[in-house]
Amino acid sequence: MTKRHVSLPADAEEGLQAFLTEVDDRLAGPEDTCEVVRDVLVDLYGDREAWERWRDGGDVSPAERVRLQGYDPCNSTLESEYYAEKDEEKFRRSKHLQWLWRQFDATPMADNVEFALRFRSMLANHLFEKAGENLRIFKGVTFSYGHNISVGDNTVIHDDVHLDDRGKLTIGDRVSISDDAHIYSHDHDVIDQTEVHNFHTVVEDGARITYDSMVRAGVRVGENSIVGAKSIVQRDVPAHHVVAGTPARSIAVKPGFEDAAEPLDAEGLDNRAEREIPYELPDDLDAFDEFERDLAPPDAE
Repeated sequence: MTKRHVSLPADAEEGLQAFLTEVDDRLAGPEDTCEVVRDVLVDLYGDREAWERWRDGGDVSPAERVRLQGYDPCNSTLESEYYAEKDEEKFRRSKHLQWLWRQFDATPMADNVEFALRFRSMLANHLFEKAGENLRIFKGVTFSYGHNISVGDNTVIHDDVHLDDRGKLTIGDRVSISDDAHIYSHDHDVIDQTEVHNFHTVVEDGARITYDSMVRAGVRVGENSIVGAKSIVQRDVPAHHVVAGTPARSIAVKPGFEDAAEPLDAEGLDNRAEREIPYELPDDLDAFDEFERDLAPPDAE
């Protein structure tokens, strides 16, 4: 779809650029990331006066205190914090940046498209393993860590997409990921769902993953392919093919790409095993099973 260029009024552009530069410089500098994130959120939420009053020993209600403490990512917990196999050193910083990302999306400024796209692009440069040029990420996009994601140039990720990088996720150039799509890089064991298998999931250049579809961990979505709306991709998608359904299967080759398209056998291709990422858990891990199930079959002796 052809689009047009949109720009902010000069005064708004000047303020936006000053804000982006300040946050970018502070995140790249020696300051503690928790303090940078806290300061940015205090000001974005217009709570500077209450923050200073509380820090100076003034009275605040319990609700105010919880709110003010919540701007500091060191006082937060995320779901991925509970993952036993995570890289603790990488997670320590990515957690703080992810907190800023999520809380920014809860501000009114997150609906100002020009402002928000550029803020997220700047933040992705600090959070992702790689963030390409002209990366456009819309509202409500979530991920496990962020630091295991690599994204190429001129890629668009639309509203409410989930990018699971518990394993590793590589997204190429000129990729389009539509609203509500979910791309996974980890699976759970069929019997013991506390046993996690991590994979490297790959979305190659020019691929389109359309509305409300799901890509299973370890799958390769081939170059210039299309995943149809509400499809569930269980196996590799060959380059230049259009796949759809549950499970997704090839229904066509893109017109004009017949000679370049990868072949597809009747059952599809399953190469997930070669993309599994092994890991070891620390010996001193205090693990727990949140389900507390008896995993033995009913007729087991």
